[in-house]
Amino acid sequence: MARNLIFSIEEHYHIYSRGVDKRLIFIDEYDRDRFIKLLFLSNSEKSFVYRDIQDKSLSEIDMGEKLVAIGAYCLMPNHFHILVKEITEGGISKFMGKLLTGYSSYFNKRHGRTGRLFEGAFKAEHADSDEYLKYLFSYIHLNPIKLIQSDWKKGGISNIKQAKEYLNKYKYSSYLDYVGLDRKENIIVTKDAFPGYFIEVVDMQREIDEWLFINT
Repeated sequence: MARNLIFSIEEHYHIYSRGVDKRLIFIDEYDRDRFIKLLFLSNSEKSFVYRDIQDKSLSEIDMGEKLVAIGAYCLMPNHFHILVKEITEGGISKFMGKLLTGYSSYFNKRHGRTGRLFEGAFKAEHADSDEYLKYLFSYIHLNPIKLIQSDWKKGGISNIKQAKEYLNKYKYSSYLDYVGLDRKENIIVTKDAFPGYFIEVVDMQREIDEWLFINT
């Protein structure tokens, strides 16, 4: 792993990776659903054969002890973000190795391509302060707004109502888990492994509102 960062147990990290040459890594809903399911399946010491469990819901699959705790995630067309806490020795590296290898193999086979899908090793930043860790929840969950207004951070939100409605309908992030939506993907996020910034539904809603209004 080519990075000057040593992962430590009980520490939090922002993990992200982009498609090689900035290419799309999620073509359609099927791709995004596969990646999200792999977030759950890869987070275990156990191995798995996807075809044996592909028809099961996540709650039906016993993957045993987790490698990492996932606090937030978001899928974008050509990259993704994951906020994790290392809870086992070498957990992040094992988790990301299984996730990226499994998804790349699936993607190349489905879309008839060969070679690398992601650009180099995944990137990682240490969330080494309480302020930065809390900020990452907002940063990751606000990413989808770029899909409807790419310059919103520089020019401000042109339509706050539209932006909030878009976030509330965007299925491919953990934001919906924090605003009280009951869905099968809820099992992926382990909220109690992270500081209690967003214990109540209104906590995350208030945080996102503040960021949106700041950028108007």
